[in-house]
Amino acid sequence: LVQLSIGSVYAWSMWNAPLTREIGVVASAADDWSLGTIFPVFSTCAVCLGMTTFFLGPWAEKSGPRLTATVAGVAWGLAQMVTGLGIYTHNISLLYAGYGLLGGLGWGLGYISPVSTLMRWFPDRRGLATGLALTAFGGGAVLAAPLIQNLCELFFVAPTFLGAESDISMITKDAVQYVNMDGGLKEVVVASATDVAKLPGDLSPGVYLAGTGSTGTAKSFGVLGMLYGTGMILGAFGNRVPAQDWKPEGWTPPKDTSMISQKDVDHSTALKTPQFYLLWTAVMGNAVAGMTLMTSAKTMMTDVFSVGLPLVVTGAFATTYVSALSAANSAGRIGWSALSDVIGRKNTYALFGLSIPMALAVPHLTSYFSSNPSAAPLYLFYGGTFVMLSFYGGLFSTLPAYLADIFGQRYVGAIHGRALTAWSAAAVVGPNALAYLRKDSHFKAIQGLTDNIDPQIFQKSFGAPISELTELVEKNTVTIPRLMEIAPLGTMDPTPTLYDSSMYAAAGLLSISLLANLMMKPVDPKYHVKEDNMDKDMNKDKL
Repeated sequence: LVQLSIGSVYAWSMWNAPLTREIGVVASAADDWSLGTIFPVFSTCAVCLGMTTFFLGPWAEKSGPRLTATVAGVAWGLAQMVTGLGIYTHNISLLYAGYGLLGGLGWGLGYISPVSTLMRWFPDRRGLATGLALTAFGGGAVLAAPLIQNLCELFFVAPTFLGAESDISMITKDAVQYVNMDGGLKEVVVASATDVAKLPGDLSPGVYLAGTGSTGTAKSFGVLGMLYGTGMILGAFGNRVPAQDWKPEGWTPPKDTSMISQKDVDHSTALKTPQFYLLWTAVMGNAVAGMTLMTSAKTMMTDVFSVGLPLVVTGAFATTYVSALSAANSAGRIGWSALSDVIGRKNTYALFGLSIPMALAVPHLTSYFSSNPSAAPLYLFYGGTFVMLSFYGGLFSTLPAYLADIFGQRYVGAIHGRALTAWSAAAVVGPNALAYLRKDSHFKAIQGLTDNIDPQIFQKSFGAPISELTELVEKNTVTIPRLMEIAPLGTMDPTPTLYDSSMYAAAGLLSISLLANLMMKPVDPKYHVKEDNMDKDMNKDKL
């Protein structure tokens, strides 16, 4: 229950679209949040995850998994509720305080609570044991994605429809479109056929009054807060730790220990070793690709493929895609971690380098799809990203055992907490780099479309000249779907290519992580804990 609940973090991409149209509901209004504003909320959560595991890892190790998981449940439940309040009041600071700070605290404590305990129960199958526990975490979004979709649809309220665009007289002022209504100017949004096709209900393209209606996200977060908080606290009571001298009956340590330390390195000394930073780099680079996909999965799927295959790539299809990626994440956690018990952690991490050609292939698939819309690129993309997310899952489920092999079992919980700062770094770099690169590609795509549009037609549609394009784009008045409606016949929709530069950047970071892993070797004995210090530490333990 604990891991399933915090695993819902991987369904973050389900929130991207509705959070960028909280005011406009059917399309983004001038004061709606942008993706560049939304992505850092998730990144803040991940940074707080890293800070939590870094500073509270030793506390969690001493306090035990039951108390740690209980605190995690309280924090994660409150995080959802505060986030819902922030959405309801349209206060971005509350999103950062809720999902960012409280969510990161709950995520971090909930994630590390079972790791060290399970490796103590199963020293003979470290990789499989942590893989099994973290499989539930990786699969959290399998349940969360459809739950979020259904809750948002349940609480969705359509805004006031004013009529077809051709029937409504609009005024453009400061790059924002208004109608003269009830003796004053009221902001409106214009929803294209593409926009309304992604929304619940039978909505018509046209002009809608901003500030009316609801995407349903605020209430959805409130409900999820109660569900997750209750479930995690109940799940916390099932945690137990083994006796200090516990070991499986008949188990003997493996004979080949060339990459498995029989000595221990404490959590402070580990930070002085080159192995810690090499492994940190290997994790960070690999995690960027997975984190980028997980935080933008639904957005990417609809942006890239719904244009060419609108009857196939519906909202339900995109939701299923998010669930499938979560299933890949979950399967990878148990599959790759179990394999690592056979072929070794270093070799398993080397296999994750196969993500490099997959990332490089995505721009070629989207380019082909733009000119030849068909199911083949869609399913190749689907399959390739599925495999990449399985690598991402295996990366983290194998990490505790990799750390135990390198630094010994004794302090692995605290060292694991410090190593997870690589995850936080990936969550900052990945989503924010994606937002920046996508924004840059988006504006260049709009510029390319306007170059082929008659200036008079542009003026008539948006109530402003092309010379004000930058301001019109910033206020969400000019969008690619609206430009495509007035573009010359045969104009290619550039939306599928918006993520090309992001994939090339991810491939570069994946290459660096592969090199870091290949440089790993056993820790120098000078870093090992002396036996007399070990005895003192063991006497201080709380089981």
